[in-house]
Amino acid sequence: MFKYIFNWILITLAVFISAELLPGIELSSIYVAFVVAVVLGLINIFLKPVLLILTLPINIMTLGLFTLVINALLVMLAGAIVDGFFVDGFWWALVFSLVLSLVHFVLHAIGKK
Repeated sequence: MFKYIFNWILITLAVFISAELLPGIELSSIYVAFVVAVVLGLINIFLKPVLLILTLPINIMTLGLFTLVINALLVMLAGAIVDGFFVDGFWWALVFSLVLSLVHFVLHAIGKK
């Protein structure tokens, strides 16, 4: 149980740090970062697998790079759902998803030590 709470806190910190680094992403508070972490988690659990299966031929043709497009669209969906989280377009959503993954990786590596 503690592992899941710790991971949720790390993802929240990663969302907050990524939003602070990127001018095209606006986050109104740390509370909104908690909500964004939950919404992104739920979207990734329920919606992302369906989208990956539906776009499998395109994903195969692009050698998996279309997954980045799906991630960006899901970040934009989270921005539409959560008040206080604003994404300024597709390219900022794409960069946010990449930076979020990198920051979460670094925080997770630091947290293991």
